[in-house]
Amino acid sequence: MIKEACIQSYNEALIAQRSGAHRIELCSNINLDGLTPKKELIKKIISSIKIPIRVMIRPRQGNFNYSENELKLMESDIAYCKKLGVEGVVFGILNFDFTINIPSTKRLVKASSPLKVTFHKAIDISNNSLTAVKILCQIPGITSILSSGRKKTAREGAKLIKQMNCIAKDRLSIIPAGKITFNNINHIHRLINVEEYHGRNIVNEFN
Repeated sequence: MIKEACIQSYNEALIAQRSGAHRIELCSNINLDGLTPKKELIKKIISSIKIPIRVMIRPRQGNFNYSENELKLMESDIAYCKKLGVEGVVFGILNFDFTINIPSTKRLVKASSPLKVTFHKAIDISNNSLTAVKILCQIPGITSILSSGRKKTAREGAKLIKQMNCIAKDRLSIIPAGKITFNNINHIHRLINVEEYHGRNIVNEFN
C-alpha cells in the first residue's frame, strides 16, 4: 500500500520520508484545506528528499470556481512545478452548480502533462461524486482522485469510496483521505482495500 503524507513544511517532509512515507503532497495552509505552497519551499524540498512530491495547486481558499486570471496563475504554478521535476500536481475545478468544470479541468491537465494529476477533494462537494468519477475517467491525464467519500473521515465515507473505486477500476486510482493515521491505516485498508492512502499523520504525528 502506498502512503501519501500531507505536509506543509521542510521539516515535515524530512520526517515523512524518514518515517516511511512513499510520497508527499505538499501544500500550505492545511487549516484552509490546502493552498499552493511557496515556490522557495517546493524547490528546497525537491532538492532534499528522494520520495516523489505532488504539489497542491489552489490559489485561494473558498470555492473551486476559478476566474480566468486564477486559471492563468494555476497554469504558471504548474509550469514551475514541471520545471523543478515534481511527480505530480493536485487540483480540482467545479462549476457554480457543483458539477465538474470539464473545459477548465482539461486545460489544466494539458498544462500539467506529463505530470501525474490528482483531482482533489473538491469532488466531495460536487453535486454527485459517482457521476464526477465517470466524467474524470474520461479525461486523459488524470491519474487519481482524492476523496473522503463526502464525509469528514474515510471510515465514515468508506461505502461511497468503494463505489467510486468500482467505477474507476483500472482507469485511475481512488485515494482515500480523511483522518487516516498510522494508527488506523490497517483498519481502513481492510475496510476499503485500495492501493493508496492519504493522511496528515499517515506515518507520524506532526502536531
